[in-house]
This record gives sequence, C-alpha cells and structure tokens, in this order.
Amino acid sequence: MPALSHGRQPDHDSGQPLSWFGDVPGHGLLDVEAAAMARVLAVSPSLPWAWFGVAAASPPTGRGVALYRSGDGFDGPLRCRLPLPLASEAFGAVLLQHVFDDGVDPQPLLGECARILAPGGRLWLATLNPWSPYRLRWARRGLYARDAGHWQAMLRASGFASDPVSLQWLGPRWRVAHGEAGVGAADVVRAGVALSLTKRVHAAIPPPRLQQLRWQTGLVPRDAAAHRGASAARNDDK
Repeated sequence: MPALSHGRQPDHDSGQPLSWFGDVPGHGLLDVEAAAMARVLAVSPSLPWAWFGVAAASPPTGRGVALYRSGDGFDGPLRCRLPLPLASEAFGAVLLQHVFDDGVDPQPLLGECARILAPGGRLWLATLNPWSPYRLRWARRGLYARDAGHWQAMLRASGFASDPVSLQWLGPRWRVAHGEAGVGAADVVRAGVALSLTKRVHAAIPPPRLQQLRWQTGLVPRDAAAHRGASAARNDDK
C-alpha cells in the first residue's frame, strides 16, 4: 500500500511537526474543535463515522473508527497506509483533524474520503488558518497552513466537485484560553478553519416506463356479436 507523500521538502530541523498540537497552544485549538465535531455528528446520518487526526486530539465517542496519523500512515484499531482498508460508502461522517498540517499531499486521502463517505454523509476538515496571528505560536515548528481557496480546489479535485463547501473559523485569535467559533468578519483571524460539505446524492436514472399490454383472448364481445347477427339478418331479407 502506498504511503502518504509530502508536497514539499521536509524540514529536518522541525522534529515531529504535528507534536505541536500536544502543547498548550495546540490544545487551545483542539478543545474548540471537539465541540464543533460533536455538532457535525449530531446532524449526520445514522451510519458510523470515521475520524483521522493527530495524536494529541481526542476522537469523538460512539460508533466509529478512529485512526491517528503515525508517520506515513495511520494507527489505531488497525494500522494501515493508503488505500484505506475500509468499505466504500460505509460512513455517515468523515472527520479530518489536522492530518495535513505537516505539509503532506492531501489529495490521496481526500480521494479515499470521497470513496468511503456515504451519499448524504458529511465531510469535516479542520486545518490551520494561515491568516491568523496565532500562526506565530506554531512558527518554526514545521507546520504548513494553506488558505481556504486551496482546500476548496483540493476537494473539487478529489471527488467532491459538485458539493458546496461551508467555512467556519475556530479557536483563539491570540489568547490560548479564549477559543470560540464563528463565521463573521472578526472570526477570519481565528487559529483554525473548518471546511464542511455534504456528499450529494446523485439521482438514479429511472427505469423505462413499461408498456401496458392488452391480451387478445379470441372471444368476441357480446355487443359485437349482436351487431354481426343484425347485419346478417338484413342481408337475408334482401
């Protein structure tokens, strides 16, 4: 199975970039995202969920599969690389929590998410916000933040071409203990951004309309028989 691949040269001095989320500033963002994920799952279909996240994060509780980024693959109830050993269209929600923030190429995993997400299911992707002043707290840690336009393009290229994307900004602006969520103008400088969409249900092509067949029994209707008898009588009189 292929491993996750990076879209940029690795920063050998950064150690393990995703370990930043285990520090106090990282937890200031993860705590807000936990509440956001709970809201997503509350409106998702009754199918199980799949969560992919960093080691410092806590996955949702309930019926689902939780896999942590571990090097170039995933660890948890099962250890795997891509492609995922999960059934197609089996999950009502797929949650991605900062699994791409070390610069890994997102498209292979996003393509797998499109495959395993059921029609009508919800995809939720949390990532760092490059426009937030909070970025100074992860500076020089090897983390890599992309803007929302980049993520929308990645989603379209990965199988979500016709699905509208919603944005929500999450977490603190600067002070670690003051994390919230919102969609207003003042929220665009929060530490993180979450993109979400619903996988559209493509209408099936209806079967062709069946033609109604009329059975021919060979029996002559009573009115027709009477009409033929009257016509024969007139011919005899002539």
